[in-house]
Amino acid sequence: MAPPRAKKTKPAPEAKTKPPFTEAVWRAVRSIPRGEVRSYSQIALYAGRPGAARGVGREMSTLPSGREVPWWRVTRAGGLLAPTVAAEQARRLRAEGVTVEQRGQTYRVKPAAQPPPPPSTRAKRGRPAG
Repeated sequence: MAPPRAKKTKPAPEAKTKPPFTEAVWRAVRSIPRGEVRSYSQIALYAGRPGAARGVGREMSTLPSGREVPWWRVTRAGGLLAPTVAAEQARRLRAEGVTVEQRGQTYRVKPAAQPPPPPSTRAKRGRPAG
């Protein structure tokens, strides 16, 4: 006679598992504000998988058409647009106010001007300027 099988137990409700990488990538891309871009490596970091930029690229290439994910806000390192979708991506980014430069068949997002840092709230030590 065989011994009785052990019952499989479900994890406790408080022990939630991480969302799958795909969902984490899509959530990170959905969080990019209109008029801004992020690189594949930044999305990987936000999705909880630093160093998985290629995985992000793979997930973005398999994006179903019915999903509302602003894929055009994700660029290669240095602001380069992927050649296979560059013209469409550039069109969508320009519609959001992003500056996209083109040289031949190469498209690159021009970095937005960074606002100056807020003035320091600490008073300077020493004698007053005069």
